[in-house]
Amino acid sequence: MEGDAGLSTENTKEAQQQGTSYTYWVRQVTEEAAPPPVPRRLSSQDILSSQSQPATLGSLWNRAGTWEEKNVNKWATDRIKELLVSVGSVEFPGGNAEISDVSKCVGDAFLVTVRNKKRVGYTYELTLKFKGEWITGEEKKMVKGQIDIPEFSFGELDDLQMEVRLGETKDLLHQDKLQISQNLKLFLQPVREKLLQFEQELKDR
Repeated sequence: MEGDAGLSTENTKEAQQQGTSYTYWVRQVTEEAAPPPVPRRLSSQDILSSQSQPATLGSLWNRAGTWEEKNVNKWATDRIKELLVSVGSVEFPGGNAEISDVSKCVGDAFLVTVRNKKRVGYTYELTLKFKGEWITGEEKKMVKGQIDIPEFSFGELDDLQMEVRLGETKDLLHQDKLQISQNLKLFLQPVREKLLQFEQELKDR
């Protein structure tokens, strides 16, 4: 019995020593570990330092050029409207018309940086208001209406389409309406050119 008691006491001491050693090791490692990183605002010195490094795309914080997406909807919408209203007057056989307003300009535009490479994209649909005058018979008549442009995306302007809707034109013959609608589709090319300009400006941002 006494031998067993002595053996039990030695085991207890050994366990206590191991426990003490483990506790000390954990405390030592914890004390020596680096503190967790703390966010800080970029200083003017950081900005100057970054300017001396090779240029990267995206934000200053994203120097590695990893995934970053930037929404540019407001700029894109305002710019599309500005460009299309600037198309000016288009002359037709027996008449002319101009885009007076962009009443609908709905969509999204974005810039994406992936592995320090920039990609752009957008999707929009438009409604353009027009006004013009045509000579039918021997009379000059004012015509108003709208041109709907279904949804289109980056790189798809070759497939751009238009649908013409004339306003109230009770005194126009059916064949006159068809001719005017056909004439108004001549806006397709100048509108496409303006949207190509928009694409280029988007890529240059």
